[in-house]
Amino acid sequence: MKRVLGMLIGLAVALLLTAFAGENPWNIFVILMRSAFGSAYDLGLTLSYTTPLIFTGLSVAVAFHAGLFNVGAEGQLTIATITAAAVGVLVPYIPFPLAPFVALFAGLVAGAIWGLIPGALKAYRGSHEVIVTIMMNFIAAGLASWFTLKIIPNPNSQNPETAMVAPNYMFKDYDLLARWFPDTPVNASLVVAIILAFVIWIFLWKTTWGFDLRAVGENPEAARRAGIPARKVQIIAMLLAGLLAGFVALSEVLGSAGQYRIGFSPDYGFIGIAVALLAGNNPIGIIAAAFLMGALHKGASDLDLETNTITRDFSRIIQALIILGVAAQGYWEWKKKGRKNS
Repeated sequence: MKRVLGMLIGLAVALLLTAFAGENPWNIFVILMRSAFGSAYDLGLTLSYTTPLIFTGLSVAVAFHAGLFNVGAEGQLTIATITAAAVGVLVPYIPFPLAPFVALFAGLVAGAIWGLIPGALKAYRGSHEVIVTIMMNFIAAGLASWFTLKIIPNPNSQNPETAMVAPNYMFKDYDLLARWFPDTPVNASLVVAIILAFVIWIFLWKTTWGFDLRAVGENPEAARRAGIPARKVQIIAMLLAGLLAGFVALSEVLGSAGQYRIGFSPDYGFIGIAVALLAGNNPIGIIAAAFLMGALHKGASDLDLETNTITRDFSRIIQALIILGVAAQGYWEWKKKGRKNS
């Protein structure tokens, strides 16, 4: 409830800022809500943005619990999606329903390896995971661009995208969620994302491995003295973070587009950081936080058309102020507890 109050304060401040640009804050709010939820089509797009944000939010949260800051979810999802697309293009003869599982498995392995590398460098060389993951984001983008344009380009399009995966890699024809929201990219991977959030919650709070991971995040030295292999835990945490980000390949390639497109991600990996922070790194809370951020992202898309001075980039300001509001509310509660204890 306290986080909701902080969120509302941040949203109110963001809307009030539009008055300085000569806009009516209430009108901006109405545009945001109508664009995000005004029709089945709008809601479908909102849910399609929500799905990858759940995956990347979980990716960032798992690393946070191990005391690591995964800024590399963007690179991990990029390498996973291009890998899944490459399998679907280069190995077209695997029959359905095995084909999408093979492509997803390949994408998850690629994402996990992309997370494993900075985890291993952190554990054994002391390299800062933030710096390493940022650099690997650029490497992933470069590799994906090269593979898209030089190895499996789409011969029927001038857009920077891969060829379409074989039809047997797609599960659209069997996707009930996609039928409920026709002409939108939303698909059954949303259900997978929600289930995965509950699985990660169980993993973190109901298993020995999850306890070890959180113990290392709270105090690595104390964890070592208790016999917990801190280095191994850090590596596993980053590997798991990369794997979770890799699930974006399920929603973006196998569930909707059927190909990899350069620039398909509106910074899902970085918005995932905001999602995790807003949810307090709670996997269940990440579902709601991702839905909020997805709604803001979709809602802001109409600001270019319906206002004179506010653009869709305003969604970033709203996101930042919401996080600031939640953080300020948490700090205020912490200060109140400190006064009571003293």
